[in-house]
Amino acid sequence: MVKKIITFLILATLVSCSSSKPAIATTKKAAMQKTRVATTRKPAYAKPIGKNYPTTNNTTEVIQSTSKTVVTNDLITNYVLQYKDIAMGNMQKYGIPASIILAQGILESGAGRGDLAIEANNHFGIKCHKDWLGESVRHDDDSAQECFRKYPEAAESYRDHALFLVGKNRYATLFTYEKDDYKSWAKGLRAAGYATDPNYPDKLISYIERYNLHQYDCLVTGRNYKPFEKSAVAKSSSTPVRSSSNSSANSNDPNSYEVQKGDTLYSISKKFNLLVDDLKRKNNLSDNAISIGQRLKVK
Repeated sequence: MVKKIITFLILATLVSCSSSKPAIATTKKAAMQKTRVATTRKPAYAKPIGKNYPTTNNTTEVIQSTSKTVVTNDLITNYVLQYKDIAMGNMQKYGIPASIILAQGILESGAGRGDLAIEANNHFGIKCHKDWLGESVRHDDDSAQECFRKYPEAAESYRDHALFLVGKNRYATLFTYEKDDYKSWAKGLRAAGYATDPNYPDKLISYIERYNLHQYDCLVTGRNYKPFEKSAVAKSSSTPVRSSSNSSANSNDPNSYEVQKGDTLYSISKKFNLLVDDLKRKNNLSDNAISIGQRLKVK
């Protein structure tokens, strides 16, 4: 009888131990799962760092193209670092200065932050025109809801920009200039009608010299590059102050309007409930080019 009792107690103890083991295993498995989840989290985003990445004097500026965009100089520098290789490749293949390509990209796309760049990967403000068969988007520019080209990626916009300049007869004169003569190219683009802004060449040259974009021309041509001195760049990029003996007399004229930064003929026409053609006719304008400080008849 005693043997039976002892045997029963041993069996009961074994059963109790075996039933508790799964609970321990489950707890360990759950702990392992929690550890795995923690280790699969994505690392925090780190800003790309370039050789010339500015760490001080990170000022802001407004870039006005097809949209008004506020940028900082580190955003512009990052933009250059991102697209400089594409620009140099296009210079080698098509003969367009890399500095001009990058400066136009900065200006026309707001360093990649403008509406068209975000919505359509359009970095050069190129409109549809009759020969465009790809996708498009609508955007207000000189007129309401104009047709602009849309690309699957920014690199396609850079390629199309090169083909656009190479394929249009009106830009043929540009290719008679030296490959790295960015000043002639900047002025030639405006003269050929790429932009209506009379200050377009000065803006391109300013970006090229402030951000040392000419170095990428020199990398392609093999010429020595000499960085621009900051004082010289600041002087060349400053906007001359326009003076007029009639400016004070006209400042309170309700029938006229002084052009502000960011204005276009279309935006002014909307403000005064006019047609763009009527506004041009009132002011004897042959195109859509206007400049800051210019006074326009609006009544």
